[in-house]
Parts: sequence; C-alpha cells; structure tokens
Amino acid sequence: MEESRFDAAWRRYGDDVLRLAYFYLGNREQAEDVTQDVFVRFLTKGEDVDPEKEKAWLMVSTVNRCRDIWRSSWFRRVLKDDTVLSLIPAQEDDGLERREEKEAVLRAVHRLPPDFRDVVLLFYYQEMTLEAIAEALSISKGTAASRLARGRDKVKKMLREEGYDG
Repeated sequence: MEESRFDAAWRRYGDDVLRLAYFYLGNREQAEDVTQDVFVRFLTKGEDVDPEKEKAWLMVSTVNRCRDIWRSSWFRRVLKDDTVLSLIPAQEDDGLERREEKEAVLRAVHRLPPDFRDVVLLFYYQEMTLEAIAEALSISKGTAASRLARGRDKVKKMLREEGYDG
C-alpha cells in the first residue's frame, strides 16, 4: 500500500475509528488498541479496498474487531468504564438535563443487540447512508432500514422505561 494513501486514511478516519471503538468498548486503551489493529490490517490489506469505500471498510472492521473483544471471555471478566459523557460533544446551550438525556440515549444504544446497534451507530454516529451500511454489512438496504427502525423503536422504549419522554 502506498504510504500517502495510508496517511490520508489515517488523517481522515482515525478519529472516527477511535470514537466508534470507544463507544463499543467504553475503554480508551482498548479503543486505541482496536484502532491500531484496524489500521495495521488496512495497511496490509488496504490495496484490495476500493478507495471510495475506505470509510465503510474501516468502520465495519472496527465493529468486527470490537465484537471479537466483546465475545472474549477476558472482556466479560473486566469491569468496563461506565462513563459515556466523554462521547457526547459539549454544546454551549446544553444544560445538565439535556446532557443526561444524551447520555441515556447512548446507554440505550449501547444495550441494543449487535445487529441493531451496528446499524444505529453507523447511521447516526458515523452518518453513513443506508446504502453504504447495507453494502458494508453485506445485508440488503431493506434489512438495514428495518434494523434501523427497530433499533430506534427499542431505544425509545428503553428511554420511556427510564422516564424520558423524548
């Protein structure tokens, strides 16, 4: 792989990969390890990746690597950092109540089953289109749309149960 292509991908998507991994794992060090793993894999296999699909490839690779960690018995024994406020960009007009609502949404998304969580994260958090998500996850656009709608419904239900009207 050309060094300039790797460097460009790192500059363009490195923060996105790190944030996505951190959201999944809730641990900065593990998220950094995943980011490194994903970019090492991109360095070795990136020549086979269509340049127009680099972001999708990197996001799906990140999700897959995080899933591997989630499934590992080691991760299940480790107490994860429960703080998700650092994931939420601070807004000047956000009061404490609004920040708490955002945190509740992130916690609800985090509790979704993986198939729903992946689509919701890629759509809202990474701003990918349904077409790009479908292609990246090797599912149909209809399946992606269905998982997104069902994931949204599950998040709304969880929020209502926690007392948020949203």
